[in-house]
Amino acid sequence: MEIVVALLETDRWDAQAVDFHGNTAIAWAAGRGHEEVVRVLLEQSDVDPNTADITYGQTPLSLAAKNGHQGVVRILLKRNDINPDKADKWNRTPLLVAAEGGNEGVVRILLKRNDVNLDTVDDWSQTPLLRAAENGRDGVVEMLLKQKETNPDKANKWNQTPLMLAAKNGHGGVVRILLERNDINPDKGDKWIRTPLLLAAENGHEGVVRMLLERNDVNANKTDDRNRTPLSLAAGNGHGGVVRILLGRNDVDPNIADTTYGQTPLSWSAMRGREEVVRMLLEQSDANPDQPDKQGRTPLVWALENGHEGIAELLGEQTESAPQYAASL
Repeated sequence: MEIVVALLETDRWDAQAVDFHGNTAIAWAAGRGHEEVVRVLLEQSDVDPNTADITYGQTPLSLAAKNGHQGVVRILLKRNDINPDKADKWNRTPLLVAAEGGNEGVVRILLKRNDVNLDTVDDWSQTPLLRAAENGRDGVVEMLLKQKETNPDKANKWNQTPLMLAAKNGHGGVVRILLERNDINPDKGDKWIRTPLLLAAENGHEGVVRMLLERNDVNANKTDDRNRTPLSLAAGNGHGGVVRILLGRNDVDPNIADTTYGQTPLSWSAMRGREEVVRMLLEQSDANPDQPDKQGRTPLVWALENGHEGIAELLGEQTESAPQYAASL
């Protein structure tokens, strides 16, 4: 800090000089949490605390918020010439980047102001709540939901809500927080009609699947725009734990085929070599092993064609065409 003071006392140092990214001295200090350096620089009349770099458009406040430097954020916000809502080149405000990074202290500071927009959106139409939910920032999600200005069900341009993003990424804590509210639709679909349950099942998040299925307003058979069920997506991706949970219900239909290929959960799992899933479907459900897809292939044919001998043995000779087809391979 003494070096900075010494340089400022000379006439040969420009406090607003920038590096090749366009970062000023105060931007560097703020981004690294150097509170005393920030204070000294702010005392200079030629230092603009709102100067954004030319590469990313990030202000000193944005950099401090992004990196969780609460002290610097407080120092900057004491000034009347600071814009607390100034966004970077992707329209990410200090609140949004702090929420995304889970910097609860910074979020708490920014939420105390009345000139910060809680539902601002970035270039990907993501709000602070959407970013926090997507990244599993439980504490930030709770803080944002306590603000009356926050819309808990506001979706991005793909019609994905905070609950969908949390479910997709397996953030059980965030899912639990959101499901406690009565102003959230837990069975809402995104642009592709994928519900939180579908997204959780597709990615193998057992805990989230259990939480969603505990609700009476979640349809265990609800399909996406290609008629794929949670069971179909879980089976095709080999998520045995999720498949077991779904098969434990009496309202799950194991024979629903998608509209693109006409494949059932058993067909998908047989084709992809998911032996554990195939075994569960055959033993724990009334999955039809003879159901052909749009190409006329049964689960057994898919298993034989792809060399999944163990699965072919499980399925057995279920169709008349299977032995002849296998002989031709």
